[in-house]
Amino acid sequence: MRKVMLITGGSRGIGAATARLAVVEGYAVCINYHQQSASAEALVAEIKAAGGEAIALQANIAVDAEVEQLFKAIDRYFGRIDVLVNNAGILEPQMRLEQMDSARLQRVFATNVFGSFACAREAVKRMSSDNGGQGGVIINLSSIAAKLGAPAEYIDYAAAKGAIDSMTLGLAKEVASQGIRVNAVRPGVIDTEIHASGGEPDRVARVSASVPMGRGGSAQEVAEAIIWLASDKASYASGALLDISGGR
Repeated sequence: MRKVMLITGGSRGIGAATARLAVVEGYAVCINYHQQSASAEALVAEIKAAGGEAIALQANIAVDAEVEQLFKAIDRYFGRIDVLVNNAGILEPQMRLEQMDSARLQRVFATNVFGSFACAREAVKRMSSDNGGQGGVIINLSSIAAKLGAPAEYIDYAAAKGAIDSMTLGLAKEVASQGIRVNAVRPGVIDTEIHASGGEPDRVARVSASVPMGRGGSAQEVAEAIIWLASDKASYASGALLDISGGR
C-alpha cells in the first residue's frame, strides 16, 4: 500500500513541485488548495497520466472546521496519512509596520500559523502510536525570513514563520515518543508566484545579489529537501530547521 502525503497549498509553487517528486518516490498525494481549483485539478490529471495516485481537496486551512473536514475526507479516501507537508501560506503587500492594520495581521497569522497548527493537530491524532497510528512525518514550511526579519517588507510574515520554527521545535519533542518526526525547511528567495502577492513579481531578480550563491532558488530545490525529510533516509532527524537559502 502506498504511503499518503498531504500537501497543503499544493496546487503550485513549492507544493506542486513536492507533489511531483512525492509521486516519483511512490507516495499517493492529496493536493489541498483554497482557491486554485483549476491548477490543483490540472496537477492531479498530470500525476494520474504518469501513473501516479492523487486527489485534490478544497479547504481553507485558516478555518478550523474546514481543516477537520479535509482530514475526514482523507480518512474516507485513503484510510491513512503518513506525511503532512504544511506548505500553505500567504503574503500581503510589502509595507512597513506603521502601515499595517490588525486585519492584515489576523489574515497572515490565520493561514501561516493557526492553519499549520490545526493541520498538525489533526495529523498527530491520526499518526500517533498512542492513538493507534503507525507514526509519521510532519514537515513545516518556514522561511529564512524568520531569521532575517524581512524589514520594511514583510515583518508580519517573518514573525509568523518564527512561530512555525518554535512550533516545530516544541512539537518534535512532544511527539517523538509517538513515532512522529517533525522538521521544518526554511526557504530563502525562491522563484515562485508568491512574490506577486507581495506586489513585486520580479523580487527574486532584485534581491539575488544579496544571496551568497548569487541567485534565487527553485521550487524543485526546496521540494528535494522536503522529500528527503519525509524519507527513511532522515530517520534520525527531528526538530531540525533546514535552511534552503543559498547561504543567507
